[in-house]
Amino acid sequence: MALSKEEANTLRHEPQKEEHKPSAAKPKHGRKILISAIVIFALIVTGVGLSYANSKKPAPLDSFAKCLTENGAVMYGATWCKYTQAQKSMFGNSVRYLNYKDFSENPEVTTTPTWFINGQKYAKVQSLDKLAVITGCAIR
Repeated sequence: MALSKEEANTLRHEPQKEEHKPSAAKPKHGRKILISAIVIFALIVTGVGLSYANSKKPAPLDSFAKCLTENGAVMYGATWCKYTQAQKSMFGNSVRYLNYKDFSENPEVTTTPTWFINGQKYAKVQSLDKLAVITGCAIR
């Protein structure tokens, strides 16, 4: 059976349909992304856990910081103040034993950090040696 000229022209101008063959070689990106996300999550959880465990370990200045607090030393500071952060970092993890208060709690504080020890005011960052002399606490 032969095609008429009209049918042949219609077929020539009709868009050709391509056959889609499933490709077995295509990578499965969804699975890779899921595995990557799980690995990243596991690393974050491990890092947070190790950081928490490390913060609970005894630190070298624990007894010194406890002694300062027992002797009435109070450090006033501000979270945004780089000098307060420097003073706190001198104590490392032992900072948790200091009697630390926000500067806004005491109207006498005009500079941060400021220490109040035995009724005396000590403005700015203080060395550990000076704090030891003032309070009689031993740096161990």
